[in-house]
Amino acid sequence: MTRAVAETNGWSVVRRILVAILFVIAVQAASGQLVTAVGPVGMTVSEMDRAIEFYVRVLHFTKVSDQELGGAEFERLKGIFGARARVVRMQLGAEQIELTEYIAPRGLPVPSDFRSNDRWFQHIAIIVRDMEKAYAWLRQNRVAHASSGPQTLPDWNSGAAGIKAFYFRDPDGHHLEILSFPSGKGDAKWHRSGDDMFLGIDHTAIVVADTEASLAFYRDVLGMSVAGESENYGVEQEHLNSVFGARLRITALRAAKGPGIELLEYLAPRDGRPYPSTAKPNDLIHWETHLTADAGAAWQRLRGAKTHFISPGPQQVDNRNAFLLRDPDGHPLLITQ
Repeated sequence: MTRAVAETNGWSVVRRILVAILFVIAVQAASGQLVTAVGPVGMTVSEMDRAIEFYVRVLHFTKVSDQELGGAEFERLKGIFGARARVVRMQLGAEQIELTEYIAPRGLPVPSDFRSNDRWFQHIAIIVRDMEKAYAWLRQNRVAHASSGPQTLPDWNSGAAGIKAFYFRDPDGHHLEILSFPSGKGDAKWHRSGDDMFLGIDHTAIVVADTEASLAFYRDVLGMSVAGESENYGVEQEHLNSVFGARLRITALRAAKGPGIELLEYLAPRDGRPYPSTAKPNDLIHWETHLTADAGAAWQRLRGAKTHFISPGPQQVDNRNAFLLRDPDGHPLLITQ
């Protein structure tokens, strides 16, 4: 073998090694953390003043901002021609929600036969200092029950033992949860001393068809971390969810900041209905979880993941670069920078 041939072959090997190294670096970068924070969690309401009154008077939220949005970029962001909406931010503790009333066009109400295992289900979990006092207050304010009453999760379920929870509905039929943690469970901030009845939002929960498919999206594409897992069943879970025979695989996900996202897969019964393919952001089943990320980088990565986009691309709305998409089960997510 001549020296020239040897050098050529040597450089060929080096190039192959360099290409392999660059490929590994690219894969690691693509699978890294994309989402840096979760929140606020948004929902569509039918009458803004009624919704504000409920969240302020009954649940002790504070109004942070109130504005009206419209125009071409807002229409493209939401995927609704002629969209105009009143958008109100509300805060409880360190967390926020965003209420949106569509002035035009108006959307559909929540289906009257909505069940907790239907895959458009979503709620926010509001942490309370004392479950008995909080439930008495909700009863006094005549909230609509979605659970038969507060439930205490049993001791055999080590990951959730002692947690107390209750589902109810807001005036538009959105599911909400109050939750209290026993000592040693939950974030330390939920155990600080004080007099507030409602403390903040720990997570938002969504029903999914397949946990592994959802993890491939939220963990592997968006870069969120698994913070905990459990399998919940029994009479307490049935009465909490109002689903007879309920058995759930629950997986908690977290970003660096903000509330968690909890995946609820019903192992039984598996007759929950899929997210309606015709649903739009102005329909009242619409929740919209905000995820903070570099919008341009997120758009490129999610395009490669064959994501279902609602927006045709990042839009500049309210001084934010953002776009709207759906997760594998149809739950809307707003990527915002």
